[in-house]
Amino acid sequence: MSTSFNDQFDQHGAWRRDFALRLKLLAEWLKDHDLLDSAVEERLRRLEGQMRSDKVMVAFVAEFSRGKSELINAIFFAGYKRRIMPASAGRTTMCPTELGYDAQVPPCLRLLPIETRLQMQPLMEWRAVPEKWTRIDLDVNDPAQLAKAFEKVSEVRRVTLEEARALGLWHEEAPEDNPMIGSDGLVEVPRWRHALINIAHPLLKQGLVILDTPGLNAIGAEPELTVNLIPQAHAVVFILAADTGVTKSDLAIWREHLIAEDNDSGSRLVVLNKIDTMWDALSTPQQVQAQIERQRTTTAQILGLQQHQVIPVSGQKGLVAKVNNDAELLKASQLPVLEEALAHGVMGQRQKILRAAVGTNIGELRSEATRVLGIRRRDLSEQMVELKGLRGKNTSVIRHMRARIEQEQADFDASGAKIHAVRSVHLKLLRDVFDLLGTATLKTQMTELTDALRTRGLKLGVRKAYARTFDRLREGLRQGEKISGEIQTMLTGTFRQLNAEYGFSLQAPREPDLARYERDLDLVERSHNQYLGVSNALKLAQPEFADRLVRALATRLRVIYESALGEVELWNKSAAAQLDAQLRERRRNFGRRLEAIERIQQAATGLDDRITEIEAQEAALDALDAKLEQLTSQLTAAPLSANVDAGDTEPAALRTA
Repeated sequence: MSTSFNDQFDQHGAWRRDFALRLKLLAEWLKDHDLLDSAVEERLRRLEGQMRSDKVMVAFVAEFSRGKSELINAIFFAGYKRRIMPASAGRTTMCPTELGYDAQVPPCLRLLPIETRLQMQPLMEWRAVPEKWTRIDLDVNDPAQLAKAFEKVSEVRRVTLEEARALGLWHEEAPEDNPMIGSDGLVEVPRWRHALINIAHPLLKQGLVILDTPGLNAIGAEPELTVNLIPQAHAVVFILAADTGVTKSDLAIWREHLIAEDNDSGSRLVVLNKIDTMWDALSTPQQVQAQIERQRTTTAQILGLQQHQVIPVSGQKGLVAKVNNDAELLKASQLPVLEEALAHGVMGQRQKILRAAVGTNIGELRSEATRVLGIRRRDLSEQMVELKGLRGKNTSVIRHMRARIEQEQADFDASGAKIHAVRSVHLKLLRDVFDLLGTATLKTQMTELTDALRTRGLKLGVRKAYARTFDRLREGLRQGEKISGEIQTMLTGTFRQLNAEYGFSLQAPREPDLARYERDLDLVERSHNQYLGVSNALKLAQPEFADRLVRALATRLRVIYESALGEVELWNKSAAAQLDAQLRERRRNFGRRLEAIERIQQAATGLDDRITEIEAQEAALDALDAKLEQLTSQLTAAPLSANVDAGDTEPAALRTA
């Protein structure tokens, strides 16, 4: 059997840890040899942080009673030899549940009360208020205690219709979606709004985050889940029941929350679960398989997918097989096929994205360090020419040379005013970019959108209001890109002039790619437009719901804008650090030249000794350059995990299934 998702994730974690260690060693080496300027240090810090904290989120989405929790048990928790997530008949997971690992937090289950829906804060803000969550400590070595604690996510409350309406869980306009009214006039609603499970499971420790979402009603009631968490998941596993195929409510979830034309084939997988319900003693295995394949083909056609994206599985039989070490039953469950698809679709793509980031950052880091070595090499070469020209010269010539070096130094120091003026213009333009991408600008845009949506009644112009907001946001990014282009042109010209006047080797750093963030805006707009369909028109008629949707939007946009600002800041730091490094090296060079002249004046042997020293320093620089090449090549040439083929689009198990 090919490598399972668990094994693939282990390899991915080992690769990340090894990379982070090599990165740390590189930083220490650069620091020891005075090659670690502020820009290089920042680039290393960000890259190491990305490697150590990189998360891979897999979202499991399904209507109720599709076997979702059982499938999660089979893939991730079979090692406990029992069910961990509640998976009895009927409704199990009543609230969205995230499973992950944070070393700063003890093992625990945190539950956010459903009443927080009465307030406007988005989920992201509630995460920063731990005292508002109900916390249950967990013993990761006690499977029974874990399973009992996790049952809390199934809890419900009985409330009046008024309470359910206020919570956004009852709508007169859509009676088919409402919970049943009991004989006492009360209805069942989830007790909890969101659950966070923090345990040191081997996969979670390595950065996996599992998002377990409940049915259509709960997904639609929580905008932040729909427009933020699910779209940002690296893979979405949509689960159907094999015996029923695509039902009306399944199709509603798919169309309203999961269709995303930008996603590659590995990021959306559809699981036809419970194929064991089709195992019929009165049918031959061939007939059963033909029936499953027909259901698979029909499902792919309805959802607009390729057939290999629809995977028939029995999560329950897969779990039983793993618990009992039954290889034959495990193969019949087809769970390994799904695991391999996840391994290729999620881990393969995720690692390629990280490798691309590594290649770009390490390449630029090496260029910046090589540039410093080049300055030192050129300075040594100039000194060598200068000193060899003094052989056989008398004292007055040497004294004249000293005076010339001192004059050069004075002229260079006087140039500081010009360099300061260049920096002032640069920083003024940069402040304009920061204003365009800053929190205040974003807040203004969100306020205008909120005002447009706050009017009561059906909002037929809601899409236009969103379109205008995103047009303004895109225009702001384009303005930022235009100003960045002006800064880049100015830097290129200034650096060229400084290179000519002072023999520098300045090179304007790569301009920030703000167009990339415009593409991110397009994706966010699409996920919101998907949510603004006719089915949610009645919800949008409520100002409170519209407010919640805008707050969810603001949370996601803040992340995009902070990333864009971070890239601009690094660009600025790279330009400033280059200039600082070359100014520093030039000043050191003047000091070394004057020191050499002084030694030559004091001792007849000083000239030859200094020439020998420079030759040794040149050899040392060659050794440093070779070591830099070795250390950076180790980082960029580290192989992908064994089972990730960069050219593969479909796992082998799927091709032969």
